[in-house]
Amino acid sequence: MAGKDIDDAEKRHDQLTTAPKSTEEDAEARIDVIEPHDGAPRRIEIRDDAEVRPGGDPSLGSAAGD
Repeated sequence: MAGKDIDDAEKRHDQLTTAPKSTEEDAEARIDVIEPHDGAPRRIEIRDDAEVRPGGDPSLGSAAGD
């Protein structure tokens, strides 16, 4: 995709699927952004179905090198 008229979602999809071994699954959403209505700050939550999650593998215990 080239051009100035593509939106952020299209740019993200293009970036995540252009690698030689990438798949459509690579471009699937991994977070949910929640915009509150009461003036509270925006919340960003990792989706339950995300394969990759921040914080490392919980089955490994503490971080390596501790």
